[in-house]
Amino acid sequence: MTPIERLGLAALHRLDPERAHDLSILALRLGLVPLPGRPVTSDRLRMQLAGLDLPNPVGLAAGYDKNARALPALMRAGFGFVEVGAATPRPQPGNPRPRLFRLTPDRAIINRFGFNNEGAQAIADRLAQRPPGIPVGLNIGANKDSADRSADFAQVVRIAGAHADFLTVNVSSPNTEKLRDLQGPQALSALLQGVLAARDALPNRPPVFIKIAPDLDDAALADIAAVALAAPVDAIIATNTTLLRDGLASPQAGETGGLSGAPLFDRATRILARLYRETQGRVPLIGVGGIGSAEQAWQKLRAGASAVQIYSALVYQGFSLAARIARDLDQRLARENLTLAELTGSGNADWL
Repeated sequence: MTPIERLGLAALHRLDPERAHDLSILALRLGLVPLPGRPVTSDRLRMQLAGLDLPNPVGLAAGYDKNARALPALMRAGFGFVEVGAATPRPQPGNPRPRLFRLTPDRAIINRFGFNNEGAQAIADRLAQRPPGIPVGLNIGANKDSADRSADFAQVVRIAGAHADFLTVNVSSPNTEKLRDLQGPQALSALLQGVLAARDALPNRPPVFIKIAPDLDDAALADIAAVALAAPVDAIIATNTTLLRDGLASPQAGETGGLSGAPLFDRATRILARLYRETQGRVPLIGVGGIGSAEQAWQKLRAGASAVQIYSALVYQGFSLAARIARDLDQRLARENLTLAELTGSGNADWL
């Protein structure tokens, strides 16, 4: 972390978390954040994921740039791919403030945003104007007051899908009431059929991913794996935030919402490993949840991930983290004489 980045983070941490988040987006747009300018890459790091060419396997998770306002900067921040959103068909304000909390002693975040966004059309317009570069995906969701939430997902695809390199079906956010009910096998199968039909009508036919919750039991995880394989989806992102609060030290631990950051790492990685076993490596997995170092990214890959995403750790370590993780992964792959494909799933049994 550079001295400028350290000072910037210290200043942001003196502010209300959501205000700090909004200012960080503004700082990126104004060019005030030191960025590497291009993704870290090498022959060892370059890979294909669901037909997408990635310069490295370290992505930005959805939720940071909900409205795709800072895309040109984020595409130069060292990531191998970026995901924006979640987008809903119509704009919505989300849940009342305060709705974002730093759990500094735990290196964690709790949020209960509730899919606040400017709507699929505004986000589509910004996606269409982005510069060429790394793949950019769109996380898609449903309006809180929708009469047919399942149909909302396909509607976002029709509005914005032609401008995204991939689409992520988000049925795992805990902050929209009963949204996670759509993870049930029958509801999920019907939802995916609608999304895939809408995707197939697009000129670019972007790959479709699904993002799952970390709070699933083995039976529910097996059901989701079966539905995902049958649909079929092109990748599964494991996992979203958790509702559990095990072992937290922060006084904000009792806030409602989804917990992300360091405490989620073990739980999310165990879900990832079980999902890899359930799918038998037949669909790429993207590991997310608690990654704050190259060692943790390495463990996600060993558990079964083909690529990883980070977000909450950026709050504590800054945007230079993406490039550091990618560089360290590259060096370790060279030392151990491994490819990314050989690493994926190589330590799966350690997490079961």
